Amino acid sequence: MSKLDQILILDPPSDLRFKGPFTDVVTTNLKLRNPSDRRVCFKVKTTAPRRYCVRPNSGVIDPGSSVNISVMLQPFDYDPNEKSKHKFMVQTIFAPPNVTDMESLWKDAKPDDLMDSKLRCVFELPSENDKVNDVEATRAAPMMNSVKAESSAAAVPVAAGADDVEMKKVVEKCKRLQAELNKLSEENRQLKSGNMNSV
Repeated sequence: MSKLDQILILDPPSDLRFKGPFTDVVTTNLKLRNPSDRRVCFKVKTTAPRRYCVRPNSGVIDPGSSVNISVMLQPFDYDPNEKSKHKFMVQTIFAPPNVTDMESLWKDAKPDDLMDSKLRCVFELPSENDKVNDVEATRAAPMMNSVKAESSAAAVPVAAGADDVEMKKVVEKCKRLQAELNKLSEENRQLKSGNMNSV
């Protein structure tokens, strides 16, 4: 019997893009949508489990529903000459009725019942053009008439303050998730199979 096609619709479908700089945690999102009329179990695996934090990394998606997954790349020294070989796999299986023990469901699954999609990781740094445009916009700002300058100046600190608060929340959450990831590393080692490991 041939392998089943992936039932879930992935967005993005093939590449997970991470925009640098990579001196702090960089998060990208993956949306899984279930267009079928059956419940679908999923789990996310990667070739580099120590480099990423994935939440949620497994679960069940009801018919017609979606799940947003946050994939957090941990800080590292980026080398633009080095190609990323990191890959992710979204593995799925139709949920049997009254499923409770997810671990045994995956352990006892027949290969022909499994569906999977592979995604590659792409690392992007902000381009030089982006930096030049930022500088030009900053230089152009004083040339605005005084009414526009006052209204935009008043709006900027509020937005920046909200962004700072939000950023602090995200950083704190990432720290908590990193601690959780470290705590679960032993479990990850036990789940290793082949070169794909659960995250």
